[in-house]
Amino acid sequence: MDLRLPRLRGLLRGPRRLGAAAAAVVVLAGAGTWTTVADDNAPAVRQADQVMAFNGVRIDTSYFTSTEAGRRPAVLLAHGFGGSKNDVRQQAQDLARDGYAVLTWSARSFGRSTGKIGLNGPKGEVADVRKLIDWLAKQPQVELDKTGDPRVGMAGASYGGAIALETAGYDDRVDAIAPAITYWNLADALFPNGVFKKLWAGIFVNSGGGCERFETQICQMYERVAESGTPDAQAVELLEERSPSAVGDRIKVPTLLMQGQTDSLFPLGQADAAAKAIRANGAPVDVDWIAGGHDGGDMETSRVQARVQSWFDRYLKDDKGTDTGPAFRVTRTGGVDSTDGQALLRGASDDTYPGLESGRKSFALTGREQSFANPAGANPPAVSALPGLGGGGLSQLSSLGVGVSLDFPGQFARFDSAPVADDVRITGSPTVTVHVKSTGDDAVLFGKVYDVGPGGTQQVLPSQLVTPLRVEGAKAGKDVTITLPAIDHDVEQGHRLRLVLASTDLGYASPTTPATYTVSLKGDLEVPTAPGVATAAAPLPAWVWWLPLAGAVIALALLLTGRRRTSASPPDPELAEVPLQITDLSKRYAKSADRYAVKELSFRVEKGQVLGLLGPNGAGKTTTLRMLMGLIKPDDGEIRVFGRAIGPGAPVLSRVGAFVEGAGFLPHLSGRENLELYWAATGRPAEDAHLDEALEIAGLGDALARAVRTYSQGMRQRLAIAQAMLGMPDLLILDEPTNGLDPPQIREMREVMIRYAAAGRTVIVSSHLLAEVEQSCTHLVVMDRGRLVQAGPVQEIIGSGDTLLVGTGTPVEEPVVEKIAALPGVVSAVRTDDGLLVRLGADGSARSLVVELVRLEVPVESVGPHRRLEDAFLTLIGGSA
Repeated sequence: MDLRLPRLRGLLRGPRRLGAAAAAVVVLAGAGTWTTVADDNAPAVRQADQVMAFNGVRIDTSYFTSTEAGRRPAVLLAHGFGGSKNDVRQQAQDLARDGYAVLTWSARSFGRSTGKIGLNGPKGEVADVRKLIDWLAKQPQVELDKTGDPRVGMAGASYGGAIALETAGYDDRVDAIAPAITYWNLADALFPNGVFKKLWAGIFVNSGGGCERFETQICQMYERVAESGTPDAQAVELLEERSPSAVGDRIKVPTLLMQGQTDSLFPLGQADAAAKAIRANGAPVDVDWIAGGHDGGDMETSRVQARVQSWFDRYLKDDKGTDTGPAFRVTRTGGVDSTDGQALLRGASDDTYPGLESGRKSFALTGREQSFANPAGANPPAVSALPGLGGGGLSQLSSLGVGVSLDFPGQFARFDSAPVADDVRITGSPTVTVHVKSTGDDAVLFGKVYDVGPGGTQQVLPSQLVTPLRVEGAKAGKDVTITLPAIDHDVEQGHRLRLVLASTDLGYASPTTPATYTVSLKGDLEVPTAPGVATAAAPLPAWVWWLPLAGAVIALALLLTGRRRTSASPPDPELAEVPLQITDLSKRYAKSADRYAVKELSFRVEKGQVLGLLGPNGAGKTTTLRMLMGLIKPDDGEIRVFGRAIGPGAPVLSRVGAFVEGAGFLPHLSGRENLELYWAATGRPAEDAHLDEALEIAGLGDALARAVRTYSQGMRQRLAIAQAMLGMPDLLILDEPTNGLDPPQIREMREVMIRYAAAGRTVIVSSHLLAEVEQSCTHLVVMDRGRLVQAGPVQEIIGSGDTLLVGTGTPVEEPVVEKIAALPGVVSAVRTDDGLLVRLGADGSARSLVVELVRLEVPVESVGPHRRLEDAFLTLIGGSA
């Protein structure tokens, strides 16, 4: 069975080849060509672009220095996988202004550099960087420790972080490093505990341009493992020799490790292993757990870069007075800024790194011995994360108490703790020992710890992380200690901890042969609490992060609805052709018995309508949409889509598409490739995507072949709507689709919505642009304080116009105005800059008014309704917006 993701075609141009390898650095282009980057408050920065030839490849570089005289330390800035030197240009300029000579480069096969991708191989990418250090040693601006040995540090994220670690192990001229969200052992990252991380591996290969862009042995290894679903010893050896861990005993320089908490690709355990190894060599090591990661979230760019600069100031400039920060820091959410509604991120810290096992507490679990199935073809798979999709995956929703994971009945065992007596902050990796038996020789399990709310109504998987585990020799039964994912998560008093062992997971390859696993407990769940780390502030309300993340959840809904095998409420045949019927829908605020976010809401949406959902802040629009998409359950009432009840994973959600502000795409893939990858991850047949039809409606044209990083905001918005349209859902939900667009782009977005509904489908759009809603929507639902204020056609809500604006060629004299106000059917008449504002009574009409105006010799040029949607909206909600 071929487990590979479909290859994405035409991602990057083929590599250029050199006729012969050059033994030394040769500048091929751009020598002496300087670009000056000015800043009013800092020294000017000069940039020199050069293509250097060595080790049989051409490497495209940029060199940044300020115009100030004298020698200074150097910094090598590396980019992430699939990127280029341009990705780190701004950081390079900032460091240059602050007194560093900075060299950036595009790694092999990326940007304008040639060669094959070697995954930071010692004879490939590492050898290239050592040549770059040789070059820096010859530059007059660079401080030297001795001849041929520049004072140099290295920084980079992901792929760039790994090259920093490796170079420090292979070249003792490196003096300090600051790697971020990277790996220590690539084999452990892609084959954790002997299980193939198939979805991330496929994204990794595709974002590199396809298998043919890699060194032959790497391509062959990937195809072999993707085909079998099981990593072999040769594959593990190949990746380990290209990992920092291979030279871990030789990395002896000050190291700042910054690792992402929302990262199923390179989780926190990778940084922990690096910290232990480098500290054992006697080098200073600080560890920083940032809010974001490869699964999305806030990358804290400004804070991280400031800390990197402080690290280099201390260890490259030898400024002993520089505060490099705590030995350990973890970012925790701490509320909302009342001025702009943005999340507040606050750090908790300790003066020593606690590791992943500090301050363990034991929690007894209950549950009998349980048997469950590994289904044929490992299908349907359980769901934890959707890497690379939807603006940051699902991990942040879990941190806000929104459960979005799925384990299929009959495919997992579960064991629960008693409700915790006090709040518990888990900081590190929980562990548990279980006994595993299998009807086959091996078992593949996926361990996870859920935070379960009172009554079991809310089940949250922290950071959406799981531990895969291959248990060999399981047929005879075997005791296994499982080290679960490292997290930083607060479990509130009264919640339970739930250990789940599942047989499948979407992101990993499971055995395709059916088997039965039997699991029993052999001990308590051990939870690290890191008591020396300060407690952060109160948790962040869910609404702050929901909008930019809901795109990923819709991808999850598509997946679930295509595969989930659950019983559902019987459909209502009378509503089978009705896109949406909401009846007496209510949702209380958390921990409140009488305060409602939505109360007794009822309305109906028909085919072909473009319905605008309006209301001031706090009206309940967001809560309504979340219930509509199955993200949360209502307390009362029901939602039916085409007659079927909505709930988490409801099958009818396959007929619903959604776009929310902040949709994310892989920047180095083209628009078409992003959509193909998104659809492949849903597990639905390719022919069901209707890709070309969705793209035609979105109207992106030739831009589909270009990398998304080149797109304007308007193009990204249209691509996001095309993503929501995949499968041509009968009900399309758009939340603020025109945000950040200029007027021409807004007009194009309006046309997209109208075209989509014209085919008999239905669109629901939530927007604060009332004038735009008035032009694009056929119907409206107005909400205020959780309740329905009015619903109906736009023109009915605006009204036929009880107030008319009469345009006049010349100003109307006051005596004439008084006569008009006294006319039958007229309530009042007021002069304006444009003429007259006339309010009609119940017995008045525009026709009779015009007759009387002509009789009074008023120079009428135009007559039209004055009331706009804005006027109607403000009238309906009493000005509370």
